[in-house]
Amino acid sequence: MPRFPSAKRRAPELLERLGDLYPHATCSLDWRTPYELLVATMLSAQCTDERVNQITPALFERFPDAAATAAVEPEEVEPYVKSAGFFRNKAKNIVASSRLLIERHGGAVPRTMEELLVLPGVARKTASVVLAWCYGINAGVTVDTHVARLSQRLKLTKHGEPRRIEPDLMRLVPQADWQNLSIRLIFHGRAICTARSPRCGACPIADLCPSGDTLTTTPVRAAVRSTKPGTTAR
Repeated sequence: MPRFPSAKRRAPELLERLGDLYPHATCSLDWRTPYELLVATMLSAQCTDERVNQITPALFERFPDAAATAAVEPEEVEPYVKSAGFFRNKAKNIVASSRLLIERHGGAVPRTMEELLVLPGVARKTASVVLAWCYGINAGVTVDTHVARLSQRLKLTKHGEPRRIEPDLMRLVPQADWQNLSIRLIFHGRAICTARSPRCGACPIADLCPSGDTLTTTPVRAAVRSTKPGTTAR
């Protein structure tokens, strides 16, 4: 008999206990409008939320909405996002997406996964974040590097790519909890289950983790590749 129950059996308790540990877990990016969250999430690829939050006040003061951004060339946006990494590509995508928002949606950020995925630089991770936190729509599970890493360590998936991890996680909890699962895993990945030095001895959910005894000697792949050409994932 296996030492640990199946992922399906453990998932509800994991979700509940992580909720107890991080009752105020929410999106770490600073934003006021759907457009701001869209841009901030695009900037967060291969960049920390803390860094993005340092960048966006000046960026949004100069470019507060899609209309303002669509009216300029990427070179005018670049100085504002330079410290985010891959800044030329990000500036190009932000301007192109803003122009598409003006052209097709009157400057508003759409409310469907399909419409968001058409925007340059927007993959499922970004779209899921925007839909969940702006509109309360759980269209998927946001899979960033923390979620990918913890999903593998907790044996919630056998896969390493976000596009294959996401459907595994979606099957484990009700749709209403898809984003709760994601954000709680993210907070736990930052606080305890870090990439290089996981604090297994201090982990309150260690009894639900099949990997606890091996993490100090067996590396777990945490790199996340983009699922859409021309984009990166954090």
